[in-house]
Amino acid sequence: MVENKIPTSYNEALKILATGSYQVLNGGTDLMVRYRGWSETRVKFKKNMLHIHNLDELNYITSKDEYIHIGATTTHETILHHPLIPEIMKKCLRVFASPAIRNMGTLVGNIGNASPAGDAVLIAYLLEARLVVESLRHQREVPIEDFIKGPGSIALAPDEIIKEIYFKKLNFNATYFTKVGGRQSDAISKVMFAAGYRLDADKIVDIRIAIGAVSPTIIKDKTIEKSIKGYTLKNLSNQKSMILSQYAAHINPIDDQRSNKHYRKKVALNLLEAFLNDIITRS
Repeated sequence: MVENKIPTSYNEALKILATGSYQVLNGGTDLMVRYRGWSETRVKFKKNMLHIHNLDELNYITSKDEYIHIGATTTHETILHHPLIPEIMKKCLRVFASPAIRNMGTLVGNIGNASPAGDAVLIAYLLEARLVVESLRHQREVPIEDFIKGPGSIALAPDEIIKEIYFKKLNFNATYFTKVGGRQSDAISKVMFAAGYRLDADKIVDIRIAIGAVSPTIIKDKTIEKSIKGYTLKNLSNQKSMILSQYAAHINPIDDQRSNKHYRKKVALNLLEAFLNDIITRS
């Protein structure tokens, strides 16, 4: 018999996880669909479930020093309208899912789902977010690229919970987000692209590029980004072909019901090239 536990406090949730095997259910926008039954029948969960949607202790957006912290039960809709949230995240959330999903789903829940087509997860990679993971045994912080190991696979022990996500405040000259799907919004992405950069005169001092739905995890290569930092716009123009080939080596999409791998790779590289061209043409 599957158990459903609804703790009344965060500490109680940690105690429950320490005493048994449970899957954490937050907004439920993925799990409720995955385990749905026939009309008007109970959801057919296959594991004991720990429901945390009512834990107000984890419902927050705060600023501390140079960082923005988002609690695990904070919904997409709350994030979308909060003044602390950077515009690149809001660009994503404006075309993310439906109002009903945004009012239930959470950023931390999307990260826990670990889909390479997760739009908001793409932005978390771009912002180089870190996760605070906790149990009664310890608390640890994990970069998002180390936490998500592959589709549906995360580095989370059975007694651990994702408490929050946080990222550094950034100052970009411009940010970009493009979602390619079957329709403009409320659709699973075929390809996702997000980027941002900062210039000092004509020199690139910061650049971030993230590409989603074209490999088992989000593509964000800090080594390539580091090599671009310090380029003048002329340098960037001269090295554009090399940068495209470096990213092309990472792009390894699959064929599925939404699209085919050749289309996905071509579109991803087109979006990257358009981004680089936009920087180069800046005066």
